[in-house]
Amino acid sequence: MTTPHVPPADSPHVEVDGVPATDPALLTTLMSGFGHFTAMQVRDGRVQGLGRHLERLDRSTRELFGEALPGDRVRALLTGAVQASGRRDCSARVYVYDGVRLVVVVREPAADGPGAPQRLKSVDYLRPAAHIKHLGGFGQSYHGEAARRDGYDEALLTSPTGEIAEGAVTNIAFWDGTSVVWPSAPCLTGITMGLLEPLLGSVRRPVTLADLGRYRAAFVTNSRGIAPVSGIDAVGFAVDEDLMKRVYSAYESVEWDAL
Repeated sequence: MTTPHVPPADSPHVEVDGVPATDPALLTTLMSGFGHFTAMQVRDGRVQGLGRHLERLDRSTRELFGEALPGDRVRALLTGAVQASGRRDCSARVYVYDGVRLVVVVREPAADGPGAPQRLKSVDYLRPAAHIKHLGGFGQSYHGEAARRDGYDEALLTSPTGEIAEGAVTNIAFWDGTSVVWPSAPCLTGITMGLLEPLLGSVRRPVTLADLGRYRAAFVTNSRGIAPVSGIDAVGFAVDEDLMKRVYSAYESVEWDAL
């Protein structure tokens, strides 16, 4: 008679669709929701702002897990996953979990070129630890989905007093006719935002919903690209073609770094 295998008392038993997981410890770590990530577009083995992505991953790993994350390790895993996917162009994400375990996900690329104008719905919500691109973003996902059900493209996260911070999955900037204004409320400094900010004559200052009439235009940015804002709640914005040409031109001037 064969004696059944009895796992250690502290070893989890995990099933997926009724099938035992081959690595329950890993799956349990992934299900914890505690970690961080970065998202990027890869074109022919190159990434804009790759150094910023690597610095973000290392900084957040040190803060969350007390360990460094060497950029060479990230690059090797990312390169391997992109090559294994068989895609020359793709969207890629690198997730970091407890024990500095890395998961790389490679998918179809986002569309290149300017995005369609976005209508935003303001919501009373700010991300915790907003400076980290962390996991467990239920709140922003909840508000983003609710905004889309109401006919908007994205949620705009604000404080209880109406101070604007960021979109649910974007950064936002405003144009006052002189400067590109990035809200100074706590937010994630996205990679695209970080690349554009020094190229556009930018300033950071508080922006509130009550201030919207002072601005001529607005746009949003994230790892998937840049798009003008056509309205926030009931406030409409004209798409400033000259501004958007300058923004797109600045972004296109950033070199692509080889993995």
